[in-house]
Amino acid sequence: MVTRDEVMASAPPALESSRVTRLPQRSTTDVQRFLYAQAQDARRNVTAVRPFRRDEFGSGAASPSASHIQAANQFMVQLREQLAGLVEGLDEMAETAVSTPSTPNLQHFLLQKDRAGKGIKQAEKIWDFFFELFGQRQTRYANWLLAADRIGLDCYQATYTGLGRARTIPTPPPFTYMETGFTPATFRRNVRLTRLGKLKNPFPVVKLPYHRLVNPWSLGAIHHEVSHNLQNDLGLWSEVPRRIQQRLQEAGLEKGVTNTWMRWHKEIWADLCGLLLGGPAIVSSLIGVVAQSPRATQSFNPDGVHPTPYFRVFINLELLRRMGFTAEADAFHRLWTRLYPTTSGSRIPQGMLDAFPQASQLVVDTICFQPYAQLGDKSLIQVVHFRPAHQQMVAEAAQRLASGTDPGIIPARFLVGAARWALSNRLASPERIAANFYSELAKR
Repeated sequence: MVTRDEVMASAPPALESSRVTRLPQRSTTDVQRFLYAQAQDARRNVTAVRPFRRDEFGSGAASPSASHIQAANQFMVQLREQLAGLVEGLDEMAETAVSTPSTPNLQHFLLQKDRAGKGIKQAEKIWDFFFELFGQRQTRYANWLLAADRIGLDCYQATYTGLGRARTIPTPPPFTYMETGFTPATFRRNVRLTRLGKLKNPFPVVKLPYHRLVNPWSLGAIHHEVSHNLQNDLGLWSEVPRRIQQRLQEAGLEKGVTNTWMRWHKEIWADLCGLLLGGPAIVSSLIGVVAQSPRATQSFNPDGVHPTPYFRVFINLELLRRMGFTAEADAFHRLWTRLYPTTSGSRIPQGMLDAFPQASQLVVDTICFQPYAQLGDKSLIQVVHFRPAHQQMVAEAAQRLASGTDPGIIPARFLVGAARWALSNRLASPERIAANFYSELAKR
């Protein structure tokens, strides 16, 4: 793996400057030596914030694509242009202080040095963000991340090819990244990120914790996080809550209940779109995540963007039934109500409990079964739909994954379900299922 020191050592020559060359060739005083050294340090620090080379992170299938490298390098160009102005200002102050080393001139130099230093530190953080992001593709986990990339890309392709009107798939596609100790998360395209100095994120980043990658049957998280990005890229971020508000108001639900469901729209949309992309296995994966102590699962956060976990499963079961998976939905319902037989003592407001059956049906219908101009005047379930026939493909692929046989022509997004099916039915050891899962996706 290329180290940061090796990359920094390969930085291009320092930025040209007419001003810095006018500093004394041979500094004779402590002040001159200080000014010269500080100006040179700043210039070299800016130089280190450089574009990445395409070959720095390997050349295999798991390496960052040319489009991802290009997008990151556009950041580097912008940052260097901004930093160049700060360094030119520092050179000006240095030149003035050399010719007239008065206290005010030296203090003006120090103020500019502070400005340049803060700008350089911020730029280095951004550079390091991309360096770490891309650097993981040279580790032993490269094929795991490649597999996740291919699932994410397949979700995009399935969605965009199903639209009522042709639209180009946004590029660069989602890029996965392992970050231990966290739950899955995503940074959406064009969202301003603190880690990027409040600049717009150039491509979707999906963060996956190590424990999910170790257990690939739990990677329904990819479908969910990618669905967040699909809602964003399709232009539905504002439209969906507006539709939910209209539908619930027309049904006469209380304002507080309506506002809560509107606030939950992002997570509900991601759950439901993920289910349409991956099938019943996504619900099974969800249950594994949200099934916690009754106090935790039946908690209610009045300001939270996630639905109460107890509700979340029932919302997914509403869609699962309407997709034609009645038996599966009934089985999940029996499990869930066995785990949580009552809401007595929960912190869920009674108004939310009373309105839930009607509100859940209306929200699922609004998100999945109503046409949207952004979808080419189709409904979401017309754009992408996991059908019972697909479940047969998943079951057959599970048998093949378990035996180490090529699972055949099956969409990458279905292989998470195949791995879960193989595990649940004990078709092979967890270690073998995981190894065959990653081997299959890596060679595609």
